Amino acid sequence: MVQIKVYGLADKLNLVKSELSNIIHTSIIEVLQLTPEKRFHRFFPLDKSDFYYPSDRSDNYLIIEISMFDGRSMETKKQLIRLLIKNINEKLNIPVYDIEITIFETPKHNWGIRGLPGDELNLNYKIEV
Repeated sequence: MVQIKVYGLADKLNLVKSELSNIIHTSIIEVLQLTPEKRFHRFFPLDKSDFYYPSDRSDNYLIIEISMFDGRSMETKKQLIRLLIKNINEKLNIPVYDIEITIFETPKHNWGIRGLPGDELNLNYKIEV
């Protein structure tokens, strides 16, 4: 399981969220080897009065939070971060210093999905990549 939250200024994020969702999804599929139907993205377009960020960031500043089952290798997580930053930068022209990504890992038993604790699910993808 992987769930994504994306925060940014509404007037910038709303213009790119569909393409950004596609970039995130293809990167997740490639690196984490998830199946294509596993798209769980939420976008939080914020008013400027609700989004404070450092002065060395532009109005394109994005925060991407990735919640997922624990078990992926450190190198896999770094590969995902690198690929996301590269693809967002190249495809949306958002500077790398305006992209921040945090990965939150949670044991499967701390998730409730389809009526079951996550560790009781039969998954059609591997976690240990």
